[in-house]
Amino acid sequence: MIEVEELTKRRGGRFAVRELGFHAAPGRVTAFLGPNGAGKSTTLRVLLGLDRADSGRALVNGLPYARLRWPLRVVGSVLEDGAHPARSGRAHLAWVARSNRIPLTRVQEVLGIAGLPDAGGVKVGACSLGMRRRLAVATALLGDPEVLVLDEPVNGLDPEGIRWLRRLVRDFADRGGTVLLSSHLVAEAEAVADDVVVLDRGKLVAAGTVAQVVGARGSLEDAFFALTGGAA
Repeated sequence: MIEVEELTKRRGGRFAVRELGFHAAPGRVTAFLGPNGAGKSTTLRVLLGLDRADSGRALVNGLPYARLRWPLRVVGSVLEDGAHPARSGRAHLAWVARSNRIPLTRVQEVLGIAGLPDAGGVKVGACSLGMRRRLAVATALLGDPEVLVLDEPVNGLDPEGIRWLRRLVRDFADRGGTVLLSSHLVAEAEAVADDVVVLDRGKLVAAGTVAQVVGARGSLEDAFFALTGGAA
């Protein structure tokens, strides 16, 4: 479970997010949508302990991220690729695994899940954008977490990669996991989401199931543009 309660964060004298509240439930894929600058990245950074809220809180399984003893075993995240270009994918995963006492046997398992079973020895700097994105997802899965937090996860993926990610996300939720997926590709989010949270200028403008948010508007994309004043 992800719970965001009355979350407020200022940046440069303005509100990045203001009194934001929503939840993402187990067994569900929650799409986290909003125009550029709406506050999505700020919210995810607070949730993952990378920024501190001015007020309110963001919890994973009832705790702030900083209080999780072995965080990668609870929540896996993709915010950016983050692997050193001079390291191989396998070396990067092994380093991350050791940080949370994850068995090194898990490294080859997640390379296989990510569709990179034979690419672990390739230096990250020599990988395509799509391969780096798959490696980031593999890193998120290392601890066999209960929660996935994904920020623009399809960036750099080709059509086959997008289908792979859809299946992975759907299977993760169907097995009881919690998925919070931030994307500017509204139609892509609609393809996998059960629930939707929409932000505009730091404030919540809609939350509910896909059907509830869409209403009579025809599609999630139509609803998104209506709710955000046509912002892209």
